[in-house]
Amino acid sequence: MGIYRRGDVWWIDYYDKKHERMQESSHSSIKRDAEELLTLRKSEIFRGAYKRPVKTIFEQFGERYMEYAKANKRSWLRDEQMLKKLKNFFGSECELSEISPAEVEGYKLNRRKEVSGSTVNRELALLKRMFNLAIDWDLFRDINPVRRVKFFRELNIGIRVVSPDEEGKLLRDAAPYIQDVIRFALNTGLRTGEIFTLRWSHVDFEKSILNVFAPKTQKTRAVPINAEARKVLEAWERGRKSEFVFYNLETGKPLVDLKSGFGRACRKAGIDGVSWHTLRHTFASRLVNRGVDIVTVQQLLGHSTVTITMRYTHTNLDSKHAAVAKLEEFGDNLVTVCTRMQQSKEGLSPNAVISYDVGAH
Repeated sequence: MGIYRRGDVWWIDYYDKKHERMQESSHSSIKRDAEELLTLRKSEIFRGAYKRPVKTIFEQFGERYMEYAKANKRSWLRDEQMLKKLKNFFGSECELSEISPAEVEGYKLNRRKEVSGSTVNRELALLKRMFNLAIDWDLFRDINPVRRVKFFRELNIGIRVVSPDEEGKLLRDAAPYIQDVIRFALNTGLRTGEIFTLRWSHVDFEKSILNVFAPKTQKTRAVPINAEARKVLEAWERGRKSEFVFYNLETGKPLVDLKSGFGRACRKAGIDGVSWHTLRHTFASRLVNRGVDIVTVQQLLGHSTVTITMRYTHTNLDSKHAAVAKLEEFGDNLVTVCTRMQQSKEGLSPNAVISYDVGAH
């Protein structure tokens, strides 16, 4: 039993309960990490909790993960795209046990040369999720290597919203069915996943309420239906052919992705930096700009905490300027009490009203 170095990485050497020799990488160039791993393995063997390392090929596990994603996530197409990038870097035949924090860091830096830090973060988040599932499924018996890698810092430099002029251009250049979904999104603030999974059983015309199930939070919330959203719903109800409110007109199946159609509309309208999620931002920002309290906006959006919703408060600067402007004349309307010896108005505002205290000498 002991530790040894192979290249820049420290390994541990020990015998399991069946007296079979095991050699395992610590995935670290720090000797202390190997010592701690060896101590952990000794403890597991002594307590009878030790499980032999398993060999899991990255490509095979990726296929298993995608089966899970397709069954549990509406955004599985995005996961499939990101997984291709990960597979190209780490290699199809790579074992999960060979992916160290250093390897993940290498992916992070290499990928950052091609895309933004936020995109890299999304891909690292997927890899982290995959390792967590591998641990849960007993296909990986080590510490998640992504946990030791710092994600890129994402600076919130402002939230993109759609202006009334841009909204008009989008509606003019979008296909009819996409026009309806755009109007609906701008007037409900629903996520695309919530729109795609919305069923007629969730629509209460009598109470003007949508009972929205959010796949992201696994919760249901009530969202009021305004006049614009009702027009869209009534139009689709007249041609109703599915249990889903919005569906593919050619196949009759629920919508999965409208990025391409939305992208074409944006290009025709000459609009940059706008996605489906921008419509949700616009919904929230318009509410805040019209004086709706932040807690109500939080509940409509289905945010878990009001802290998340607070990012929209920066968009109502005009309202804030108008609010503080109301204080400008406040001091001039105050009554200034003084004695006759202090009756000089020099230094006071020209609009100040002076009231003399007759009891003073």
